[in-house]
Amino acid sequence: MCRLSNSLIGMLNFITLVLSIPILAVGIWLAQKGSTDCEKFLEKPIIVIGVFLMLVSIAGLIGACCRVTWLLWVYLLVMFILIVLLFCFTVFAFVVTNKGAGDALSGKGYKEYRLGNYSDWLQKRVTNTKNWSKIKSCLVASKACQTINGGKNMTAEEFYQEELSPIQSSCCKPLDSCGFTYVNQTMWINPGNTTSTDSDCNLWSNNQNELCFNCNSCKAGLLQTIKNDWKKTAIVNIIFLIFLIIVYSVGCCAFRNNREDNAYSRWKPYAY
Repeated sequence: MCRLSNSLIGMLNFITLVLSIPILAVGIWLAQKGSTDCEKFLEKPIIVIGVFLMLVSIAGLIGACCRVTWLLWVYLLVMFILIVLLFCFTVFAFVVTNKGAGDALSGKGYKEYRLGNYSDWLQKRVTNTKNWSKIKSCLVASKACQTINGGKNMTAEEFYQEELSPIQSSCCKPLDSCGFTYVNQTMWINPGNTTSTDSDCNLWSNNQNELCFNCNSCKAGLLQTIKNDWKKTAIVNIIFLIFLIIVYSVGCCAFRNNREDNAYSRWKPYAY
């Protein structure tokens, strides 16, 4: 296994190098063509990931195939740091997404979400005015509310049985406790004498660019979406972490091979 390690590391890094090219290309394309805040927000991380993968792959490829020991050492160091960071992020993701769940409503197909049910760290991220302004523009641009039931009109009874996503349930309609009257998916009539003390009731607007995007319930719906996504990401990270540990172990074998070969080449002239 150890004798094949250099070839395996070289092959794996060649594949990673090839994959880094389209990732970098997407980042550059977004930088030039991106028009919304959401696209501009994604461009820098994608470019950084693309460049990082490309540089690490080149270091691993040259280090393993050309027997450049110091480059392989740098590669292993970066891999070790990556493993540690990925492990820490996975644990962090499980911790911060441990709290929070939707409230089931009697006779309704959807749930509603409360901001206070989620971790303080996540709450601080979305209640920051600057952060929420950017997030809100992304939510509006996604047109999640206009795609309920494929954009087709529904009766009130049909709407109440609809399985809405956390974003749709929290940002596209007022809270059930507000007592608003349903007109269509994104238009509701304010009764004017609601007994609810929830401040979200006063924030609802039939303006399609406002709706309940300024509501705390909308922020809670976003956190529920993040929670669901992070749980899935954490599981993928565990699988990826196992893969990285295997690659790191093979890399260590390749590094040992390089050192042995270099030591042999230094000793060989004196064998005569």
